Parts: sequence; structure tokens; C-alpha cells
Amino acid sequence: MNTSKFSEFVLSAHDGFDEPTMREAFSHAVPIKTIVIYCLDPRVTEIPTAVARYLGDETYPGEVIINENGSRIGSTTTLATVAVAAGRAVDGVRSVSVLQHLFGIERIVVVHHSNCGATSYSADGMIDAFHHEHGTDISHAFDPASVCITDFEASLAYDTNLLRASPGVPKRAEILGLFYNTDTGEFTEVARIDGASVGRPTSEGLS
Repeated sequence: MNTSKFSEFVLSAHDGFDEPTMREAFSHAVPIKTIVIYCLDPRVTEIPTAVARYLGDETYPGEVIINENGSRIGSTTTLATVAVAAGRAVDGVRSVSVLQHLFGIERIVVVHHSNCGATSYSADGMIDAFHHEHGTDISHAFDPASVCITDFEASLAYDTNLLRASPGVPKRAEILGLFYNTDTGEFTEVARIDGASVGRPTSEGLS
């Protein structure tokens, strides 16, 4: 039994909890169908809203639904966001799996943007800096092809294929890779994989 002082806020700790029933309730509480993985750069916070406009069939940010007791029980948004360094898919895979389990996912959009800090360094440079500045070896901590961006077409192709190959990503989901021009606000579609395609990530060829 959960005896934490916060146990009242843990749904699975409530008497009579039934996981399948709760999962079904969550799937209706928020009609999420699309996940956007994008950069946490504070200069591009508008990306999810811009993606919703670009796709044309999404509701974002939507409205929070509040019941008669004042509790937040749902939302009208259909688009969920995952903000990570450089918008690299490797950091978003777990979130995709969780959201698929709770809501069901139809589309995943990966966005990489111009003027991104991840284009200002190399994987080797980051590894060397950690060695000299922190005395640690991170050479095997991360996939080098996901550490930085040296070519936007290559990074978006890599990330969309990484998602497609992941067992935690629904095979029926469409996967898009978009380049966002921060100066013009325009998107360019670089990669698209439909639900029937299966690929394997290939090296971005960093040197």
C-alpha cells in the first residue's frame, strides 16, 4: 500500500483502482493524436502552434476541461509536445511510448530548426570537452549521430528512421521530419514515413 503523503494524488493508489478502466478513461480525457518533438530552445517556443497550423487538422493548445469540483479532468488539444535538446528523436522515444499507451498516436512530427545551437559543435568536440572540463568519458553514453546536427537532411532522416525502428512506436503512426526556418516561420518537409514502412536508422556520418 502506498503510504506517501502524496498518495492521494496517485491514481493507482486509490481503492478500487482498475488499470484497464483507468486507461480507457485517459484515452477519452485528452484526444491526442499527434506528438511534436522539437527543440527546447526558448527562441522557438512557437513551433507546436506553427505545426498545428501547418498540418491543418490539429487543435493546439486547446482548452482545459474542468468539472464541477474544479478539477482538471481533460483537454481539447489533439497535439502533445516533447521539447528536448535539438529536437532529436532519441530523447522523445520514451514519451512516444507512454503517450501511445495512454492515448493512442496517429502521427509523430520531428522538427529541427535553423540557427540551432546543436549545429555549433561536433560530437567529438562535446566528448572532448566533458573529458577535459569534468573528467568524465561520455563517448559511449550517447549515440554520436544523435548528439549534434551537421546536416539537417541527414539528421531528420536519421530521426524519423530511428522512430520507425523503435518497438515503442506504433507501426501505424505516420512520421514526419520538418525543417523550420526561424527567420521566415516556414516549414520544409524533409522526411515522411507512413505506417506501412519500416526502416532502420543509418549513421549521419559525423566526423
